[in-house]
Amino acid sequence: MLALLYTSLPFLANLASADQATLEALRDGDMRKLSFASDPQPAPLTTFSDANGDDITLDQYAGQYVLLNFWATWCAPCREEMPTLSALQSDLGGDRFAVVTIATGRNDRAGMERFFAEIGVDNLPLNTDPRQQLARDMGVLGLPVTLILNPEGQEIARLQGGTDWASDSARAIIAALIAGD
Repeated sequence: MLALLYTSLPFLANLASADQATLEALRDGDMRKLSFASDPQPAPLTTFSDANGDDITLDQYAGQYVLLNFWATWCAPCREEMPTLSALQSDLGGDRFAVVTIATGRNDRAGMERFFAEIGVDNLPLNTDPRQQLARDMGVLGLPVTLILNPEGQEIARLQGGTDWASDSARAIIAALIAGD
């Protein structure tokens, strides 16, 4: 699969944008759970809190692809998934792509910091959605849930449940999005 990623990048770079059929063809393993939106809708501009406790909205990520992950400290699948999100951010994060994590519900700051320390994650944001308003507005019904937003702030894909975001398939999909724009 890694070979697929590197051999497909030059082709994908020539696309005006990564089309849905190309992206779906890159889905393998757990990434088959990733559903692409046929009619992307704008993400709500509901506020959530950043690591400093300041209110922010998703529009601060305009111009980037965003892999938006909703999680909680009590969520066992989140504990397994979070290091793979961290690896994806390390490998592909930058001006065109960011992994944004939001702890939804009751997650105190000390518990969140302990959670990240225990699993060795130090490069993801400690955002919170304590009243679960953003999660509700985005139709998040269980955890973890991960959404992909395009640079215009529209939800273009969603995956319910945990997955390996450091897999070759996940990297190929994100790389295709970044290269295709």
